Amino acid sequence: MASALEFGVPATLALAALVLAAGRGVLNAVPALQRHSMPAAVVGGLIAAALVAALHAAGTDLAFAQGLQPGMMLAFFATIGLGADLRLLARGGPLLVRFAIAVLVMLIAQNVVGVLAARLLGVDPAIGLLVGSITMAGGHGTGAAWGAKFAEAFGLTAAPALGIAAATFGLVAGGLVGGPVARRLIERLAAQGRPLGVGAAHAHPRDGARAAGPMTAERLTVTILLVAVCIVAGGWVAERMADAPVSLPPFVWTLISGVVLRNLLAAARMHEVDDRALDLAGQVSLGLFLALALMSLRLWEVAALAGPVLAIVALQVAVVVALATLLTFRLVGGDYEAAVLVGGQCGFGLGATPTAMANMQALTERFGHAPNAFVVVPIMGAFLIDLMNALVIGAFASALPLLRP
Repeated sequence: MASALEFGVPATLALAALVLAAGRGVLNAVPALQRHSMPAAVVGGLIAAALVAALHAAGTDLAFAQGLQPGMMLAFFATIGLGADLRLLARGGPLLVRFAIAVLVMLIAQNVVGVLAARLLGVDPAIGLLVGSITMAGGHGTGAAWGAKFAEAFGLTAAPALGIAAATFGLVAGGLVGGPVARRLIERLAAQGRPLGVGAAHAHPRDGARAAGPMTAERLTVTILLVAVCIVAGGWVAERMADAPVSLPPFVWTLISGVVLRNLLAAARMHEVDDRALDLAGQVSLGLFLALALMSLRLWEVAALAGPVLAIVALQVAVVVALATLLTFRLVGGDYEAAVLVGGQCGFGLGATPTAMANMQALTERFGHAPNAFVVVPIMGAFLIDLMNALVIGAFASALPLLRP
């Protein structure tokens, strides 16, 4: 009979911080992981999950305090919402609108493919949805959050682990396929005699930090206050919308509350959100959330579903590549900028915005600058895709009870 070793809140928090530090150490020692933009929390967390599984096999189970994880999750989604400055949408212009249409089609297609593939493979459609836009476009944070939701709603205890695993596979795939797919389009344009990148003099300068100067306690305190307001407001709305036709979990309402709060404050000229402090708060909350989620994984419960998850991820890679080359490339102009945007879409459509930026940076270093792409993709990846994805996932999740056996 297995013995149990329980950790309280302080010990659990200390172990989560240790997991983050260990992940950062591994990243520094293995440059290949850095090239794929692997989060330190995922690297350290997977190592921790493997150690927990080894201890389980040896007859000792670890039990961590569960009170920290929901709070870190809500804090992270609050920072995403507070980062959504809608005034930036004007910078993207018509190109951003066309790109957003292509991305919306991709999000819907990912969920349709995920659910249909799950049914064909004989697994729960909720798992298929989890390996859809939740993890492919949403990444580790969204995957872990919806995984916990599905575990609670449908009794799928393996869902959090599967979500994080799928997001990890997608992150690696996004870094591997984005560059080659876009490069093939660029080489085709070059063979046709079409112009490629512009000179450096015509590229947009990089945006400077909105708030200069050293990080202070006051800057962090104000940011924490805004995050707390979003969490409270999101919880309040979630309670009152629980019986709505399209039910969204509290973390989505927290994100939406952040969007509303930031832009109301800006419209009233009361306060400009400190993006640097917000980024720091978001990195800390996401890192701790993922570390806590991964530490609590029970890998021995997900082994049976590893094959179907990998199969669905492979299908998602094919879907994103096909849509990016056949739809997005043509919709956003069919030129060099469009090809660079394809590389970015493969990055965040399967992994994360840093992967998209790394893909585009590698392409432009070789073929020339693509200034419009470097305006549109950060806007899309920073917040617009999260808002679109939240609504798409909510609609599909509401229909899940009708699709499950």
